[in-house]
Amino acid sequence: MFQIVNKRELNSAVTLLEIEAPFVAKKAQAGQFIIFRVDEFSERVPLTIADYNREKGTVTIIFQKVGFSTNLLASKEIGDTISDFVGPLGTATEYEGMKKVAVVGGGVGCAIAYPQAKALHELGVEVDVIVGFRNKDIVILEDEMKAVSTNYYLMTDDGSKAEKGFVTDKLKALIEGGNEYDTVIAIGPIPMMKFVSLTTKPYGIKTIVSLNPIMIDGTGMCGGCRVTVGGEIKFACVDGPDFDGHLVDFDELINRNSIYKEREGEISKDHVCRMDKLAKDLIQ
Repeated sequence: MFQIVNKRELNSAVTLLEIEAPFVAKKAQAGQFIIFRVDEFSERVPLTIADYNREKGTVTIIFQKVGFSTNLLASKEIGDTISDFVGPLGTATEYEGMKKVAVVGGGVGCAIAYPQAKALHELGVEVDVIVGFRNKDIVILEDEMKAVSTNYYLMTDDGSKAEKGFVTDKLKALIEGGNEYDTVIAIGPIPMMKFVSLTTKPYGIKTIVSLNPIMIDGTGMCGGCRVTVGGEIKFACVDGPDFDGHLVDFDELINRNSIYKEREGEISKDHVCRMDKLAKDLIQ
């Protein structure tokens, strides 16, 4: 069993948990992920490692409460335990030769962008961090990001905080303003990563994206996380999750990720209905 040693609600929909997992913490690197199960009856859910502390033997995960399993995990408190916490899985990000990098994060994807920026900062790389959110109420990790960046740029869709606009607007302005990035790392919603890649392609800037396809076992056996990169089939769990953004077939990825949307909605609705009935029975 894996104990929760710290918990923070970053906003109304996003939760941070620090999990005691010394063997995972010992080997974890930026870009890798874990798969958790809350209990023996739960589904397997992959989450990117947001941070780790080898001395304490802990691993930090940040997740959005969007379905049954993530809501169940978010209901846990400090001192509670979860059944499974497997990792580190996937291939760590390679930073060799990087000197000036733009790390672009969108929404909850900033939880994954943070360890990238932190690792680069610790290597002495110049790091510009560009993050985007719909509005000021859902901004996360602002202080943490500022601490590991050379320059920090916050964008909101509605202009309720910092600059109004999209991360691609700021990235393009910085590039055209003379910033010679050797690499851009983009992490967030698939459409955001697609348009960041389209923004950097005319300038020939190497662009790395962290993909989040449907995943089951996390070891390359099921084939659920397959993506097309440069016309070849790759598996995000073992070949990634980092890939060349200029080679990813984003349209195929968007279609594959939406396959179970209708069924997920049915399951979520059924679960809410059953919970409402249980609550009413208890009150009566």
